[in-house]
Amino acid sequence: MLALSSCTPPPDAPSRPPSGPQSAASPQTTPPTSLLVTGGTIVTMDPAGAILEGGTLLVEGDRIAAVLPTGAPLPPDFPRPSAAATIDATGQLVIPGLVNTHGHAAMSLLRGLADDLPLLTWLKDHIFPAEAALVAPDFVYQGTLLSAVEMLKSGTTTFADMYYFRDEMARAAIDAGIRAVTGPHVIGFPTPDFASPEESLAGAADFMERYRDHPTIVPAVAAHALYTTPLEAVAAAFELAERYDAPFQIHALEDPTENAQSIERSGMGVIDALESIGALRPGTVLAHSVYLTDDEIARIAATGAGMAHNPQSNMKLGVARASPVAQALAAGIPVGLGTDGPASNNDLDLFDEMDAAAKLAKFATGDPSVLPAETVFRMATMGGARVLDLHDRIGSLESGKRADIVLVDTRRAGLTPLYRVYSHLVYAVRGSDVTTVIVNGRIVVRDRQVLTVDEDAVMANAREFATRVRDVVENRGSGN
Repeated sequence: MLALSSCTPPPDAPSRPPSGPQSAASPQTTPPTSLLVTGGTIVTMDPAGAILEGGTLLVEGDRIAAVLPTGAPLPPDFPRPSAAATIDATGQLVIPGLVNTHGHAAMSLLRGLADDLPLLTWLKDHIFPAEAALVAPDFVYQGTLLSAVEMLKSGTTTFADMYYFRDEMARAAIDAGIRAVTGPHVIGFPTPDFASPEESLAGAADFMERYRDHPTIVPAVAAHALYTTPLEAVAAAFELAERYDAPFQIHALEDPTENAQSIERSGMGVIDALESIGALRPGTVLAHSVYLTDDEIARIAATGAGMAHNPQSNMKLGVARASPVAQALAAGIPVGLGTDGPASNNDLDLFDEMDAAAKLAKFATGDPSVLPAETVFRMATMGGARVLDLHDRIGSLESGKRADIVLVDTRRAGLTPLYRVYSHLVYAVRGSDVTTVIVNGRIVVRDRQVLTVDEDAVMANAREFATRVRDVVENRGSGN
């Protein structure tokens, strides 16, 4: 949920190694020259929604070279199977990497610190004080790394993030091997990394320049929300995003009081204010978007801006309304799924989020036909890619796209028999069913084992941070 977003090496240099014994680099983690994924059921998410039983995916470098149906010959210029790495996907679903359109990954180190509380109580009495005492570059690096491991192992290959210390977020994503949409972030009060929005933006162009051509870091700009950040600072953040043709993220209408607060600050409601600075356009991510009117939905649809739907976090924090996802989709708004932060969800499993999104919409409307499984799975893949304006690169298994590929093992009792692929993917599959993950042509998870970092060391570091968190909580409780 709500909590926020400085020095990584340039994109063409290797990231500096993580501190401690967590590097697990090996020849297995380097992109193969050629890769074949054979024998599985390929769920392409192309415009036709093609599903290929026993098909073959051909990967060359970081791209999908071809998607072949059963029995189709390899292209004559593709290396023979003996010259390519091969993954036998028999009994597995081969799907596009999942896209998490909204979150605060470093907050995994605060997971379970406070639960079952109203939103503002949770934030003001627990999360904000803990962040003020604890958040520093190493906190952000280790927390983001922990979340990246969790996301990769549950099939997420791209995540959008808003938090402090943008360089440490990027460094953790690079070390884990996950695609991240992250970067400069502004909010209207002092934060652990910057004293003001102006200070945050002062060096932001440096980040955007260093990562503008990076293979897995997509530079993005975020403003926290109009109820925390002056409109002029939001406008300056958006202008930076425009300068670099980058995604722009902002929390919008998660709470029923946001319009009133925005009117008090700027004389305009949230959507009016964003329209006034031209911030509604393709690649603008409106996180949550619960309290939208029909008129606002129509206006957003006309701009190409997208919505990040976070059903589980909203339900857990007592948001008393379901986001109007079906209406937004019908109007033509791109809609993706987000987990929000792991302190308000409390997990990062997008399969779990799909299940919740489908069921919440049916419950809220009383209509079991709302948000059918295929629609929800598309939200988690191509929908999310469209929200982030990355649909020309990721979101589907099509020739020319980046090779972000996930294998899901269906050979267990809870996934047997299999009648309808989308039904299983949304209502039955869990992140623990993921066996193999490929990001940008690089195998980063094989046989449920992360190949890029030492998972045990990552968790050990997280447990060390938990000791610090407990000390802070106990000292506050004793009045020290």
